[in-house]
Amino acid sequence: MNQGTTPQPPTTAHRFAQRLSSTRRGARLARLLAAEQLRTWPVSPDIAERAELIVGELAANAALHGRVQGRDFRLTLTLDEAAGPLRIEVTDTRGEKLPVLQPPPPPDRESGRGLLLVAALADRWGTVPNEPVGKTAWAALDLGT
Repeated sequence: MNQGTTPQPPTTAHRFAQRLSSTRRGARLARLLAAEQLRTWPVSPDIAERAELIVGELAANAALHGRVQGRDFRLTLTLDEAAGPLRIEVTDTRGEKLPVLQPPPPPDRESGRGLLLVAALADRWGTVPNEPVGKTAWAALDLGT
């Protein structure tokens, strides 16, 4: 008796990449573009909302701390429906200092919480050098969470 395999639905890989100016406007546009893109992908509203917030923080850091005059940063979103997770990457051209999670700043300080938010929202996150110059801050969101 020949036992066939159960047909599996084809999986789809999604990828979005965009270079943006290393400015506040570029960071804001990164968040808006990510939100719009994620509306077309098979992710839950919770995942899309978390991803949008993470993109906003990583893009703001790229514009503020990773800015090199005349150089852009790159936003990349990837999703393989079969393998997951949703991966967010923001690559800038300043690689001499990788970001490190610091203790929370005093309550009266207006900044310094971006990576704390990323750590709280992402299932995993980190930074890696980007050869020959720069760094990539990344975050992963598991689709089942």
